[in-house]
Amino acid sequence: MTIIELLAKELNLSPERVEKTVELLDEGNTIPFIARYRKEVTGGMDDITIRNLDDRLHYLRKMDERRAEITKLIDEQGKLTDELAHAISLAKTLVELEDLYLPYRPKRKTRASVARDRGLEPLAALIMEQRDSYDPAIMTVAADYINEEKGVTNAEGALAGALDIIAEDISNDAELRKKLRLLLNRRASLHTVGAEDIENSVYAGYADYREPVHRLPGHRILAVNRGEREGFLKVTIELDENEALAEIFSYIIKNKNTPALEYLNPAMADSYDRLLFPSLERELRTALFNNAGEQAIHVFADNLRNLLMGAPLKGKTVMGYDPGFRTGCKLAVVDKTGKVLETAVIYPTEPRKQIDASKKIVSRLVDRHKVDVIAIGNGTASRESEQFIADLLPELSREVSYTIVSESGASVYSASKLAQDEFPDFDVTERSAVSIARRLQDPLAELVKIDPKAIGVGQYQHDMKEARLTEALDGVVEGCVNAVGVDINTASHSLLSHIAGINATAAKNIVSYREENGEFTSRAQILKVPKIGAKAYTQCAGFLRVSGSSEILDATGVHPESYALTKQLLSTFEYTEDHVREGKIGELRQKCQKYGMTKLAAELGTGVPTLEDILSELEKPGRDIRDSLPPPQLRRDVLDIKDLKVDMLLTGTVRNVVDFGVFVDIGVHQDGLLHISEMADRFVRHPRELLSVGDIIEVRVKSVDPIKKRIGLTRKKINAPS
Repeated sequence: MTIIELLAKELNLSPERVEKTVELLDEGNTIPFIARYRKEVTGGMDDITIRNLDDRLHYLRKMDERRAEITKLIDEQGKLTDELAHAISLAKTLVELEDLYLPYRPKRKTRASVARDRGLEPLAALIMEQRDSYDPAIMTVAADYINEEKGVTNAEGALAGALDIIAEDISNDAELRKKLRLLLNRRASLHTVGAEDIENSVYAGYADYREPVHRLPGHRILAVNRGEREGFLKVTIELDENEALAEIFSYIIKNKNTPALEYLNPAMADSYDRLLFPSLERELRTALFNNAGEQAIHVFADNLRNLLMGAPLKGKTVMGYDPGFRTGCKLAVVDKTGKVLETAVIYPTEPRKQIDASKKIVSRLVDRHKVDVIAIGNGTASRESEQFIADLLPELSREVSYTIVSESGASVYSASKLAQDEFPDFDVTERSAVSIARRLQDPLAELVKIDPKAIGVGQYQHDMKEARLTEALDGVVEGCVNAVGVDINTASHSLLSHIAGINATAAKNIVSYREENGEFTSRAQILKVPKIGAKAYTQCAGFLRVSGSSEILDATGVHPESYALTKQLLSTFEYTEDHVREGKIGELRQKCQKYGMTKLAAELGTGVPTLEDILSELEKPGRDIRDSLPPPQLRRDVLDIKDLKVDMLLTGTVRNVVDFGVFVDIGVHQDGLLHISEMADRFVRHPRELLSVGDIIEVRVKSVDPIKKRIGLTRKKINAPS
């Protein structure tokens, strides 16, 4: 089966679509471009599907490279048989390939290699023949291999060497390893034993813990691995040795009545204890970690995608509020476009607790800049700051609301070179206050400045493979930025660098060109920017909006390559670009449908998917796909954990999704946990089935522990009376 056929089968896609999509990837087209502007070729695959296809394509190609390499290496040893070559060609995973290569891999010195050097391989082969009878007896034959020059001083030593060879050969058998691997996955358990000081750690629940590996959830695997790495846990894989030996016996022993069984039994036991089990245990632990890591990466990626695609708070002047104790609370007011208007420092918290003076400063800023919303960071002193603001709101001269904003990653951004370049005269906390305000106004534009791993919407992200996590999260950021599109005249170079076809250098060149020549007045002008040639322009143009262009299509997601057919479409139904500009094409879609979409697309020389996309862009030029999402929750009062009562009904925002549930902001300083078992009156396989980061939901308080600051939530029977 070819790679294309295998991909098509695994992803449930047509081979023709897969082949065409692979060709587009190999030609250097970006995934966002392919997903958005080559739907006729891909059959409408979204960017996530294409990324999965691309990941799997790289894996399979890597496998084919390794397959060819292994075949060549074995052939050079003169040991490549037709049967082995066929088995190598059929191997479906890298593990299977490496199993087949194992007997031929150059090895360090082993007990078996020493025995082979001593000429004991024929004796091992004789024992493995498993004859009905041996005449002379095996021990007698073993005496013929005594060779003091080679270190074989007696028959017992010769026999021991032969059994070492048999044990290694057994451990190198690819089919047996496959059988034992399956047995481990079905029957093995993971067992943890705690160190002496484990009771005072977060790993206390694993002090003596045992669970079948096939039932281990990913988050538990990652927790155990971290506990082991930090020295709190000793972790082992347990399997009934008798079961394993029975599997080996049934595979190796062809003649149960052979006198050789006396020697084969200890060889099989030695092979399992010394070679097979340690190797397969390491392999299983690695596989468990890799699978758990991939699952966690998918959860992290989903959370990040939903966070980045959160609804922006447009048209509002926002005061960013970075809470603190000793150094005070930093304020930054930004206008509706994100421009910083003024900064200040107040001390409403301990140790100074200058409440009145702080109120005067906030009131002055609110009045002077007509502040609409105060965005409070959720870090240190957040609860005290929230109480201060909630008490102040009724005293202000205008209607102002507040909301709590996650400040995860704000400190990372504030100390970065990017922030230093953007605000060279601000200190770290002032930059953080600006970031908090801006991430409420436009989560995507602000959060792309921060390393995704620092945003804090995953689980155990520091335990995952760095390169794989970075690759996955960068793909999410790229997908989100291109799905929304950016205004080339206002976007920062950090935002522009995530546009398809634009690297960091080209992004900086766009900003420099803008600063030197003024705002872009057309998409075609992008070609004048250094480092953006025709190929890069093709990839990026559709995602860059030029709102001030005389060409209305420059402000839409219509790609320049489709301008001619778009104008032909408008002309066919007697519309002009002015109609588009003035929003007067309300009947165009109905006219197209009445005419026949397939017929019209053919006449225009395009496909129906592209025609549908063009119509959507013409109906709402420059639309932001995030505008249809629920806006951030704004508050005017504060709720303390002491105010919570069991069965209280609350509205909250999902802040994080993990394997075992979701964390919900219910207006208390501590997020509540909605455990997976409390999410619905039915079985839920994973929280992602029902909820995403940013969702606004109703929950009921199930339990409250003010001392441990834990809040348990439920959605079961949510419509029951309070």
